[in-house]
Amino acid sequence: MENKRILLVEDDPNFGTVLKDYLSLNDYKVTLAKDGLEGLIMFKNDDYDLCILDVMMPRKDGFSLAKDIRGTNLDVPIIFLTAKTMKEDVLKGYQAGADDYLNKPFDSEVLLYKIKAILQRKEGEQNVEEETFEFNIGKFNFNSKLRHLAFENEEPQKLSPKESKLLKMLAIYKNDLMPRELALTKIWRDDNYFTSRSMDVYIAKLRKYLKLDVNVEILNIHGEGFRLIEKL
Repeated sequence: MENKRILLVEDDPNFGTVLKDYLSLNDYKVTLAKDGLEGLIMFKNDDYDLCILDVMMPRKDGFSLAKDIRGTNLDVPIIFLTAKTMKEDVLKGYQAGADDYLNKPFDSEVLLYKIKAILQRKEGEQNVEEETFEFNIGKFNFNSKLRHLAFENEEPQKLSPKESKLLKMLAIYKNDLMPRELALTKIWRDDNYFTSRSMDVYIAKLRKYLKLDVNVEILNIHGEGFRLIEKL
């Protein structure tokens, strides 16, 4: 199994090097950045399975870096390291998208267990998404592996890869809100004006396919995302 990749952003060179070596000895592939700005550049230039961010750093602090990371990737786990123990800072960390939080000084074995637990949980979530590929949407049957959308007993419509991925996400969130940013980062790998307009075009295409069933509708929740609903 390929070693999991970790981005470690820590401005204390001695502590950063020691922690990098410790994680490397435990079979993680670690990239060390010396401040938040360098960390953001490294994150944008490579793929990581988990990020460990110091909070207090020059040029860009850990909270700002986490928000930038969440702007392009909603899924990558983030662990904050901080010397601060104030409740407000812990809350700020979770609001910035943290999966966990460690106060310095900490036991390196505790960090190791936290990393393992978070990665196993994320892997489990991904497996559930990958295993589910057949959906009933009103009178439609949708197979995301084959990219087939079939209305009752008619010949199935073959969807494009992006149409299929988008409909699968809507189906997973059926009758609930599918956040716009989540779809953009997962399918288009970016969240900007052009990808957002592109997604609107694909939503319009899916609405056209689904209009055969008057009880199925994709609602636009302004500023938030979309809801695929089945009317009773």
